Amino acid sequence: MTKQTNQANVDPAAKLGWGEKFGYAAGDMASCLYFGIFMNFMAIFYTDVFGITPAVLATMLLFTRTWDWINDPIMGAIADRTNTKMGKFRPWILWMIPPYMILGVLTFTTFDLDGTMKIAYAYVTYTLLMMIYTAINVPYGALMGVMTAKSDQRTVLASFRFVGANAGIFTVTLLLPILVKTFGGGNEQLGYSAAMVVISLMAGALFFVTFKTSTERIKPVHKKHEPIKQEIKQLLRNGPWLILIGLSILTVLAQAIRGTPILHFFKYVVGNEEWGTKLLLYNSMAAIVAVLLSKWIVSLFGCKKRAYIILNLLFAVILVWFYFIPVDNFRLMVVNQLLIALVAAPMMPLFWSMIADTADYGAATFGHRSTGIIFSAGTASQKIGWTVGPALAMLILSGVGYVANQEQTVETQRALHLMMSIIPAGFAVLTAVVTCFYPINHKMEQELEEAMSKLNNAEADEVVDKGCTG
Repeated sequence: MTKQTNQANVDPAAKLGWGEKFGYAAGDMASCLYFGIFMNFMAIFYTDVFGITPAVLATMLLFTRTWDWINDPIMGAIADRTNTKMGKFRPWILWMIPPYMILGVLTFTTFDLDGTMKIAYAYVTYTLLMMIYTAINVPYGALMGVMTAKSDQRTVLASFRFVGANAGIFTVTLLLPILVKTFGGGNEQLGYSAAMVVISLMAGALFFVTFKTSTERIKPVHKKHEPIKQEIKQLLRNGPWLILIGLSILTVLAQAIRGTPILHFFKYVVGNEEWGTKLLLYNSMAAIVAVLLSKWIVSLFGCKKRAYIILNLLFAVILVWFYFIPVDNFRLMVVNQLLIALVAAPMMPLFWSMIADTADYGAATFGHRSTGIIFSAGTASQKIGWTVGPALAMLILSGVGYVANQEQTVETQRALHLMMSIIPAGFAVLTAVVTCFYPINHKMEQELEEAMSKLNNAEADEVVDKGCTG
């Protein structure tokens, strides 16, 4: 049998190879070729290129992304119930590649429509894109939970994943302005559409690499699925998971409120939009290094919980410092941003490694593993943050009288400055406080690893028994 069709016989405790680590990283690079645009360019595209107001954009984000994160647990439950020769999660990555590419182009294409039709087009294309983004990313995220049973290997895999993520963000931050200028020739609407053709082709190829190189090692053996209602009840009794979902929302809120208007800040406050793009590039490069240090950071601070607390407190301090940097001192801004990347980038691999630990907690406590729905809910929590954060940023801009492509008022400039510093710093401090209540420390991580080893051995024995007596 091939590796893909006989995955149940692969050792769950096996050490992951380099090919599988880089292959898994390719998937998040594919995701972040789009996510980097959502995070860094989407707001300024819709307000200054596509042509809708911040208030309309805020409303659209709240509507489309609310449905999007509600859709995540549904997709997780569907993936958990998928059984093919390719596995549970891998086939979804393959199936969703074509619509992922097509909708990426359509969403960033501007047609000559009147006001109402333009808004309707933005709603429809963005909503459909985010649904496909969910359908490919929920199985992708859950895949990490079944590739290995070792907690330390998950931390390594999560680190590789976010190397891929930041490589994707770096690549699209570097390429998108160049492609828009090259293909558009001064017409940004045409430039964005053509640029997305190139980027979508890259994303599709990278997701295919993940599909080909990954292996599902952990999966329930001959067990009937719990009803979705029962799974949700168990999920709500998983205390560590509930706390971690709250942490995820707060973490993303801090980063989204700052990231959404960053190009607006440099365009209208600093007076140099190219500085903003350069800063994002420096951030992506530093973040790649930072995520590789995730395992070392956990070792340095003793456990994931303590590392998460300290990183968020450092993040808050550095954000406050940004407020006092003169707007014409780009070198100091770069130093500040590099430090932000070093403390903020490891948070995401830590979070996903912790999510896998909460899945183990649920399996050990309730005797039933719901990897897909747990990981999908983790994705949903981040989308809640990316719903509320950008929408809040746009509502603030609307409230202070922002007008696209015009000189901004002092009040608008002050609001942009606060969103780059003090406001996200407050969310970072709150995140650190909430993390203190997360119960899975280093000791419990080891206990869960032992419990999952026994559970996997028991399932293997069940297969042997049924094979001999069947």
